[in-house]
Amino acid sequence: MLAWIAYATVALVWGSTYFAIALGIEAFTPYGLMALRFTLGAILALAIGRMMGEALPTRQNLPHLALVGAFLLAGANSLVAVSETFLSSGVAAILSALVPLGLALWGQERLTARTWLGLLMGLSGVAILTNPLQGTVDLRGVGILLVAVNLWAYGTIHGKRHVQGGGLMTNVGVEMLSAAALCHLIALSTGGYTHAPLSMRAVSALLYLVVFGSVVGYTAYIYIAKVWSPAKMGTYAYLNPVVAVILGGLFLREPFNARMALGMIVILTGVAVVQLKFKDVEMAVEDIA
Repeated sequence: MLAWIAYATVALVWGSTYFAIALGIEAFTPYGLMALRFTLGAILALAIGRMMGEALPTRQNLPHLALVGAFLLAGANSLVAVSETFLSSGVAAILSALVPLGLALWGQERLTARTWLGLLMGLSGVAILTNPLQGTVDLRGVGILLVAVNLWAYGTIHGKRHVQGGGLMTNVGVEMLSAAALCHLIALSTGGYTHAPLSMRAVSALLYLVVFGSVVGYTAYIYIAKVWSPAKMGTYAYLNPVVAVILGGLFLREPFNARMALGMIVILTGVAVVQLKFKDVEMAVEDIA
């Protein structure tokens, strides 16, 4: 039951973080936003870990935790923020639904005919969504997000294989510290932390990303990454675009048309063809029961 609660948290909370990032980068630079997000998130996560009396990471785990933080947070999460300077939050979330395909590839799962079919469907969905012949979606943002997807998938698999033991909140805090250090360096060398006067909603978005996006959502993700298979765990990304598109349409008046809807459906169907197995569905039903 705890794993299902964590799964629902990741699906819903991270669907809303695309919207929060869009608000945050109205005033913050992408790396400035991420640097502050992970600095405050690390302090909060480490404090919670200390209050819970968690064990400190071992010397063997520290390099792996730092690497996971670099790939998942400083790499993938920050690139999502960068991509939203070119794309709407809804489109960014739709493209990020390719994460389970990346998990299948980096997890070195044997690629069957069904897997290849799903991969081709996913790529076809990206082509429909981006409509490169008409240039209606900025291909720079698409390229940035595809890099982010691969960084996220590789970092997740690396953490699953190499991070052993240690307290959950403390490990999360160390990963965020690693990410924060890198993001501060990049922010300072690429224009600083803000590009416009701070607004209440930009600061509120930052705080939401710290508490819910980082501490709550990321901790839940690290938990299910440990207790579920990549195929089962990665399906959270199917639900993120739904939440992001709804929020972006309602509050940011982001465009959404029939072609984009078709692209989203094809992408999600391709991901489902690769990841969902009858055995996983049966296990899910048994877990709920």
